[in-house]
Amino acid sequence: MTYELSQLAPGSYDVLLDGTVVASLVRSDQTESSIWTVELLEEGLPGSMPKPFTKPEHTFGSLGEAWQWLRGARINYPGGEA
Repeated sequence: MTYELSQLAPGSYDVLLDGTVVASLVRSDQTESSIWTVELLEEGLPGSMPKPFTKPEHTFGSLGEAWQWLRGARINYPGGEA
């Protein structure tokens, strides 16, 4: 399983798994205390969710924490990849 993040706008990403959009990742606001939330697009039973999901929504204190949780997903920015 390979995750990718495709930036839609600052603070907003599609989460792709093997090339298919399965979740969204968004920042709550632009403050130092902003929360990043990754949410599955389709809620399934816990056993049918892609790893590392254990529930439909997970929150993080930074983009880096979410990126690490998604197993170091490649990040694609508009106009190029990073």
